[in-house]
Amino acid sequence: MAEAAGERETSHTMTKADLVEEVTRSTELPRKESESVVETIFESIITALQSDDKIEIRGFGSFRTRQRRGRTGRNPKTGAKVEVPPKKIPYFKPSKELKDYVNNPQTAGPHAAGPHAAETPGSGAQD
Repeated sequence: MAEAAGERETSHTMTKADLVEEVTRSTELPRKESESVVETIFESIITALQSDDKIEIRGFGSFRTRQRRGRTGRNPKTGAKVEVPPKKIPYFKPSKELKDYVNNPQTAGPHAAGPHAAETPGSGAQD
């Protein structure tokens, strides 16, 4: 019984191949074209970050770089001081909407009724 409960807690790691498969399934594009779509998105994000541009995807979040200061570190093996140079690191900030999707999967998310559900014909108030 304890093993069954533990299995539910283990999470699946979605890979690039999984994303390609999802694009293929959703769009019915050939696999090669789906791979190209996923690669293009990743390459575009990387290129923008390399140029210090900010990427903002409404309802998902934003990517940007942060500057880390140089510092003096230590070699864990020898204990010798090592100068660590300044560097840029990628940073992702999730949107409020994404946080809500993650914390309330039953009531929110791209597969739920969504904000446009009220806009469907015949759903307005009738006298």
